[in-house]
Amino acid sequence: MSDPKTAPNQPELALQRIYVKDLSFEAPSTPEAFNEAWKPDINIELNMKHKALEEGVYEIVLTVTATAKAQEKVVFIAEVKQAGIFVARNFPKEHMDLLLNSYCPSMLFPYAREVISDLVTRGSFPQLVLAPIDFNALYEQQNQQANSQAQSANESTIITER
Repeated sequence: MSDPKTAPNQPELALQRIYVKDLSFEAPSTPEAFNEAWKPDINIELNMKHKALEEGVYEIVLTVTATAKAQEKVVFIAEVKQAGIFVARNFPKEHMDLLLNSYCPSMLFPYAREVISDLVTRGSFPQLVLAPIDFNALYEQQNQQANSQAQSANESTIITER
């Protein structure tokens, strides 16, 4: 019986490195913001990118931006580009998109979450703890939107060709 670690063409997924690629914190409304009641509107934006570094090795970058506004003024903007290098080899092509756009970002999110919380606290604001995110649900939602848009584009093309 062969060892699965040495079996050829066995799927392999490994995290090689996690790092902060970029980091930013701005507090344009300070020090006045410290004198006001703390009831901000907080907006969280996520963005994911990936690129192949070499065959079967990918850099995934998860960007998390937290923006707090009070009375239409920006109180703070905290942003981190949390990155990781992943080895993903011998997976069927239909699984790679899910791995790169859901599984890998979900591994990076706890690190990004910690950095955002730390940035906000260091800015002398109350701690901001981001809720867990279901990256599989986001992935499915994006796929459904893409399919709907493609279907709509096909329908409009059919109508204009008549």
